[in-house]
Amino acid sequence: MQRFFRIIMMQKYSYIDLFAGCGGLSLGLHYAGWKGLFAIEKSPDAFSTLEYNLINNKQHFDWPDWLPKEHLEIDKVLDDYKEQLIGLKGKVDLVAGGPPCQGFSTAGRRKEDDVRNGLIRSYLKFIMYTRPKVIFFENVKGFTLEFKKNKANQKKATQAKGIAYSQYVLRVLRFFGYEVEGRMIDFSKYGIPQKRTRFILVGIQKDIAKERCLQAKDFFKLITKRKKYFLEQKSLPQNPNLGNAISDLLKANGTGITPDRSGFFTGLYATPKSNYQKYLRTGIDPAEMPDSHSFPNHKPHVVQRFKYFLKYQKANKNISAKARAQFQISKHTIIPLAKKGKTPTITTLPDDYIHYSEPRILTVREYARIQSFPDWYKFRGKYTTGGKNRTKEVPRYTQIGNAIPPLFGEQSGLILKQLIST
Repeated sequence: MQRFFRIIMMQKYSYIDLFAGCGGLSLGLHYAGWKGLFAIEKSPDAFSTLEYNLINNKQHFDWPDWLPKEHLEIDKVLDDYKEQLIGLKGKVDLVAGGPPCQGFSTAGRRKEDDVRNGLIRSYLKFIMYTRPKVIFFENVKGFTLEFKKNKANQKKATQAKGIAYSQYVLRVLRFFGYEVEGRMIDFSKYGIPQKRTRFILVGIQKDIAKERCLQAKDFFKLITKRKKYFLEQKSLPQNPNLGNAISDLLKANGTGITPDRSGFFTGLYATPKSNYQKYLRTGIDPAEMPDSHSFPNHKPHVVQRFKYFLKYQKANKNISAKARAQFQISKHTIIPLAKKGKTPTITTLPDDYIHYSEPRILTVREYARIQSFPDWYKFRGKYTTGGKNRTKEVPRYTQIGNAIPPLFGEQSGLILKQLIST
């Protein structure tokens, strides 16, 4: 097994990251030994984080001269650089990433006519132009569910309304000549201290699959088979909990002035208390303040409310009717987290959860730890946003909440390399 991972790591393959966000998947692929060609992300906030860490710091991408190194919308790339994209046929090993999930998410309003759902067709057009050897696609569980209210209607000749988008994508990719398989995967089973289930689709060009006696479902068999050894090699726990991830980041450790957030204070490091913390702190000077570990300035009545929830409300349970009446709040979901448990899926709204022992919400760095981002990975842009800007800006919490955990991305990258090199 050790020889297998050594050989796989030595082999270099190219990929393009679509809807790249702040770079969670690209970071995982970087660790797995892939070389990025370029990444497409429309948000200037998320792109600035990816640019700072992976483009400038790690020189991870061999960015082509014909494509601006900036935040871009996929439709603009498809329109303005069609010939260049078609010229990549046979030259790209992998196209990774999935379109924004808000229109599919069961946590939101789940609208079939959400304009972001149309990015599925943009994604498929990109695959049609570039024809990579393999495809890695990620989206929320709602992507696999039917829009039942719309079954009677019809949609533009390409897709009947009401069907699950996953079935549409599978059908089109098979038409393009790919052997495909899609399954739900719970990232908590792959060393992530978070119950986060996502739809993962893998596609392999049929000629390659036939020549090497492969099936797309082999990806799911192999990543399950290899996960124990992968985590053991990194001295990481098989089943980490929240305390394993963030117990060295308590506010009780002391604070200093936040350098990039006026009027706020940042927590200081304590001694690492788990192998998970040691791993994510690799290369970090413990005398420095953690990046993006700025504590919220809660008002006194909010702190008192949180203290009540921590004392009387069971971990991972929604607010009781009694507490909502007592504190005169309409919000139903403020969940005290459990130190010895995994978090629910972290969302883009940090005020959904309370720290397990301190009356406050989690910091951006604690969010990043839960998602397995290393501490050297620095986040850029606003910490939070609200009002009308919520639909326009992608602050740090949102960047992390939307990301694929890099630790899972790395495991996926190793298996995808194996499929190509078999």
